[in-house]
Amino acid sequence: MVNSSPNNLITLYQSTLDYLYSRLPMFTRIGAAAYKADLNNTIALCGALGNPQNSFKTIHIAGTNGKGSVSHFMSSILQEAGYKTGLYTSPHLLDFRERIKINGEMVSEDFVVQFIEKIKPLIEEIEPSFFEVTVAMAFEYFAEQKVDIAVIETGLGGRLDSTNIINPILSIITNISYDHQNLLGNSLQEIAGEKAGIIKEKTPVVIGKTQLEIKQVFDNKAKEKGAEIYYADEYYSPLSIKYKDGFIEAEYTDKQNNKTIHLKSALAGKYQEENIITVMKSSEILNTEGLLTLPKYSPKETTFAPLSFGEGPGVRLTDSIIHFGIENVLKNTGFMGRWQILQNNPLVVCDIAHNEAGLMVVFEQALSLKYSTLHIVFGMVKDKDISKAISLLPKNATYYFCQPGLPRALDVNSLYFLAKEAGVQGSAYETVVKAMEAALKKASPDDFILITGSAFVVAEALEAWQEKHS
Repeated sequence: MVNSSPNNLITLYQSTLDYLYSRLPMFTRIGAAAYKADLNNTIALCGALGNPQNSFKTIHIAGTNGKGSVSHFMSSILQEAGYKTGLYTSPHLLDFRERIKINGEMVSEDFVVQFIEKIKPLIEEIEPSFFEVTVAMAFEYFAEQKVDIAVIETGLGGRLDSTNIINPILSIITNISYDHQNLLGNSLQEIAGEKAGIIKEKTPVVIGKTQLEIKQVFDNKAKEKGAEIYYADEYYSPLSIKYKDGFIEAEYTDKQNNKTIHLKSALAGKYQEENIITVMKSSEILNTEGLLTLPKYSPKETTFAPLSFGEGPGVRLTDSIIHFGIENVLKNTGFMGRWQILQNNPLVVCDIAHNEAGLMVVFEQALSLKYSTLHIVFGMVKDKDISKAISLLPKNATYYFCQPGLPRALDVNSLYFLAKEAGVQGSAYETVVKAMEAALKKASPDDFILITGSAFVVAEALEAWQEKHS
């Protein structure tokens, strides 16, 4: 442990972050130049640490959209069942430590400092990326803290993603759409092939959405690996969904048992109905395949059905555990940035949607609400399909174009003129904060302000919002 005063620890932690950001290529800041298309550095880092990723069970999650939500839902459910649950996700929005959590608590600043100090010679030798180092950090932390299980979200793709050195008990792949084509391929089949790279030998895999044009890609990979494959939407389908007081109240059909399931979720984005189906099927597989062992803590519900699994008794993820996990996901994990409601009157929502599929459903939900005027604070990074995103922008809205403060950001003037050419009117602001402030100043109490287009736009908006309202 760092033997220092709290103030000194803060200084050490900040200098450690400065070292990481300045020394290591970071995809979220500079884009493709930071992407390492192999697993060599991650293997070297984890090998030097004694391969900590092999000391706990894992669930591995990939996909274009929805993998962050599914990761947090799964973590919340496992927490409700009493499991000491690690969660690794990216990118972070406000605090680097959001990437690495146990039962919703972020990794300590002390551990971050100690870890980087320990492996600094290896960093200097092999020059890994920022992401490769954070993956190794997460694995080491989860091993040190003796988690029961860890939910691991891929960063980019799957086959060559740094997280893909684990041997999970379950793999999950959410929907596939166009994103990062310069790295993953120009067709849905190629992109799906990269995501399918997380399917492991004789390890069950849940596919969140049946997409006929790429189904064969997953089926072939599962057959090659001898892995049982399940398409979640073949087992569950949404009946109805209502939005109320920042929650969604949804009904689903359980096709196997011919019954209706009632759920409530604090993640209120319309797209969550698909993610919830994925989570329900994944929880079922964890039960029926006997993949869980005895947790460190008692389940939050008072009664549960113990099962006899390979390594000892486990806890069945009962309906109530699953339902509470879905409902309490924000409280249990601290998830942010997905249809996150900041205030009412006017309604202010932020969502990190940043590609065609994500933006389409977010705008669809925005247009379904009742309000006087729609205000959209919008910015992007330059390696996305800008023309496709602009074609999706609702015409009957007032726009506040902006750019986040990082090298990958799309210049706001370029965005403004491209939007204008497409018939989308608005004003350009040099920062996210100025754009948000302008929208808030102009909006009436019965208006709606949507902040979207990039995780980095949302991150800067959230940081400013918290500073103002703390």
